[in-house]
Amino acid sequence: MEIIFATHNKGKLKEVQAMVPETIQVISLDDLNMTDDIPETGHTLEDNALLKARTIFQLYKKPVIADDTGLEVEALNGAPGVYSARYAGEPSNADKNMDLLLHKMQTTTNKAAHFKTVIAYINAEGKEQLFEGTVDGEIIGEKRGSNGFGYDPVFMPIGHDLTFAEMSMDEKNTMSHRAKAWKVFSDYLHA
Repeated sequence: MEIIFATHNKGKLKEVQAMVPETIQVISLDDLNMTDDIPETGHTLEDNALLKARTIFQLYKKPVIADDTGLEVEALNGAPGVYSARYAGEPSNADKNMDLLLHKMQTTTNKAAHFKTVIAYINAEGKEQLFEGTVDGEIIGEKRGSNGFGYDPVFMPIGHDLTFAEMSMDEKNTMSHRAKAWKVFSDYLHA
């Protein structure tokens, strides 16, 4: 089975390809030579995932998945949330986003946060479905590690002493928000 993953993010694609069963071939927008970015104009992660999936489904009429992920920080009333990728403005820059987050977290003792991933799936007939995964953790005061992407260097999951960026991809994939969402999606495909 071939599914289009509506992303240009090579880090995300690599993580997802490692998580899905071998019977599913995940191809990216780059594999289709589609260079356009799909504007993420939704007000929720669900809105953005569906927007991306619908755009690609209309173009290719093939099964498509799209996801949106946000880091939700308790002390910041859920920010950066749906705006995680562009928290520090355009163009998206992970280091600037983390620097802004760490700056805003300096005066609070509440470091609780969670990552949330929402996957939108549209099958060959156009039926839409949403899947979700979350992981709780905390924001640490400095960037640590060089693996992963996004906010991984400042996020430490509960019960661990390593950030996502300090973990191997295999270790991260046993617990991450994205892995949980993809597990639910994979289970759905095999039901």
